[in-house]
Amino acid sequence: MSATTFQPTQAGGILARLDRLPATRHVWTMVALLSLGGVFEFYELFQTAYVIPGLVKAGLLAGVGVGIWTGPALFVASTFAGLFIGTFVFGFAADKYGRRTIFTYSMLWYSVMNLIMAFMPTGWLVCLMRLISGIGIGVELVTIDTFIAELIPKGLRGRAFAVNQMVQFAVVPIVAFLAYLLVPLSPLGLDGWRWVALIGSAGALVVWVLRRGLPESPRWLLNQGRTEEAERITTTIEAKVSADLGGAKLPAPSTHSEERLEALGSFGEIWQPPYGKRTTMMMVFQFFQTFGFYGFAAWVPTLIAHQTGINLQASLLYSFIIAIANPFGPMLAILFADKCERKWQLVGSAIGIGVFGIIFSQQTAMVPLIVLGVLITLANNILSYSFHGYQTELFPTRIRARAVGFTYSFSRISTVFAAFIIGWFLDKAGTQGVFGLIAFAMLVVVLAIGVFGPRTSNLELEEISH
Repeated sequence: MSATTFQPTQAGGILARLDRLPATRHVWTMVALLSLGGVFEFYELFQTAYVIPGLVKAGLLAGVGVGIWTGPALFVASTFAGLFIGTFVFGFAADKYGRRTIFTYSMLWYSVMNLIMAFMPTGWLVCLMRLISGIGIGVELVTIDTFIAELIPKGLRGRAFAVNQMVQFAVVPIVAFLAYLLVPLSPLGLDGWRWVALIGSAGALVVWVLRRGLPESPRWLLNQGRTEEAERITTTIEAKVSADLGGAKLPAPSTHSEERLEALGSFGEIWQPPYGKRTTMMMVFQFFQTFGFYGFAAWVPTLIAHQTGINLQASLLYSFIIAIANPFGPMLAILFADKCERKWQLVGSAIGIGVFGIIFSQQTAMVPLIVLGVLITLANNILSYSFHGYQTELFPTRIRARAVGFTYSFSRISTVFAAFIIGWFLDKAGTQGVFGLIAFAMLVVVLAIGVFGPRTSNLELEEISH
C-alpha cells in the first residue's frame, strides 16, 4: 500500500492537538454517544443468558442440535459463531470504510436481525437469526473500541473506556429484570422471551440520532489522505472544548509521535515486528478470557439453579440481583483507570475471577452465592473494560480495527466451544468443575499479559505502535 502524499508533520500537528485536549463536557459527550450506541450491543449480547430459560420453557430448543451442541448450548454457540464471523471476517470494515459509517450500519444490522428473530417459529430459525445478528454485534464491538481510542486524548483513554463500559454494562441488569418479569409469562399471547428480544431491537430507532453527534476519526481521515476533513473536524472539536472552558485558550500542543500513513494496512502486517508478538499474546488472552467472562455471565442463572436446586423464576431473580453489579466494576475503575498500568489491571482482575469463582463453587446458601456472584461480576467487568482499551492501543491506525477484530475473534470462537465445554463440566463435575476450568483459564491470562504485555497507559497511540 503506498503512503499518502501530504506532509507527516501536518498529521503530527493534528494528532498533538487532539492529545492535548482537556477533559470537558464535549469530550465526555463523544464518549457518551459511543457508549449509548454500545448499550444496544450489550443488550443483544447479554440477553443470550436470560432468554435461554424462556426458549426451553417454550419447547423451541427440544430436539434442536448440531453434533455436540444441543438445546441451550446451540443457541449460545450460534450467537458467538456470528460474533466470530463479524470480528474475524469483517473486522477490517472500520479500517476501510471509516469508524462512523460502520458504527451506524452494524448497529442497524443487528437490531433488524434481532427483530426478525423474535418472530421465528422454530428453534432452528431462532438460532439461525441469532447467528446472523451476531455478525453485526461482532463488527460493532470492534468499531466502538477503535473509535474511542482514536478520539479521546491519551491521558483520558483509561477513564473513557471505563465510562464506556459502565454505561454499556448498565443495561445488563435491565435485561435481567425484563427477563425476570417477562420470560415466565406470555403477554398478549406472545412468549416472554420474544418480548425481551423485541425491546432490544429498539436500537434501530435511535441510531440515526446518535450518529449526528459523532465526528469521523481524524486519525482515520489522515490515513486516507483526507487532511482537510481531519483539520476541519479537529478544529470543530477544539472550538467546542474551548467553549466548555468559557472560551479559554487551549494548552499549546507539543511534539507528537507519528505513524506511517497508509489508507489500509495488510493482514500480513499484524505478524511483523513489533506487532507479531502482540498479536500472538492477544490471541491467547482472548481465547482464554472468555471462559471466565462468559463462563459466568452467560451461565449464571443455570449455575445458581444447579447449585441450589431452585426453580426458574427464583434463579432469574437471584441472577438479576447479581446483574445489578455490572455497571459498578467500570465505575470503580474510573478511580484508577489512568493511574495504574493497563496490563496490571488485567492481571489483577483475572486473579480475582479465579479466586472468587473457586469460593463461589463451594457455597450452597443464597447470601454467599449472591455476594460472590457480585464479586465475580465486578472482577469480570474490570477485566472487560481494561482489555477493550488495551487491545486498541497495541496497533497502528491503518490496521487497528483489522488487528483487534482478528485477535478478538479468538474470544468469539472460544465461547462457541466454551458453551459445550462448560455444559459438559457442569453435568459431569458440577459448579466446582466449572470454576476449576475458569481458574485455569485465568492463570493462562495472567501469564500471557503479565509476561508479554507492553506498557500502554498515558502513552500516545502512535508512540505505542512503534
